[in-house]
Amino acid sequence: MTFTQSNDQTINQAVKAMQGLDVDEQLALFYFIYKQMGDSVTPAAPGASTVGTEIAEGLFNQVKELSHEQQLQLQRDLINKADTEHTRMYGSMSETTKLLFWYRLSQGMDSGTIIPMPSDYKLSSQAEELLNQVKGLGFEQQITLFRDYVAPMGAEPKQGAEI
Repeated sequence: MTFTQSNDQTINQAVKAMQGLDVDEQLALFYFIYKQMGDSVTPAAPGASTVGTEIAEGLFNQVKELSHEQQLQLQRDLINKADTEHTRMYGSMSETTKLLFWYRLSQGMDSGTIIPMPSDYKLSSQAEELLNQVKGLGFEQQITLFRDYVAPMGAEPKQGAEI
């Protein structure tokens, strides 16, 4: 998996801060970011090729067939880089396709096909601060931040018969 991190210190610090949060807090923050900025993120994700879109949709369709608890565990596994069939599938996707996959998860959360965010969930002050920091970034910086955040998630794909 090739991943080239941005040279922008602001973005690198924000990514590190996000990764430093508790796993469930990371999921919540990422969801709130998509909720508040999904409309501006979406145009970047369709930069994904048709094949990338089909791959993201294929993995999303597998995830939506899981129970809500399994869906939540899968998201945690992605962040924790657990080695599972789904996290390896995710790990083999391009950065743009990974962004599209997370966007589809947030849409699924809104429609109820993916485990929804508890309605009374409150971000920690640290996560709230990060959310405001992300809101203050320019569009290109936001997209770079999201890519840098989602790219290293998941597990390395296996070779040949190990898949």
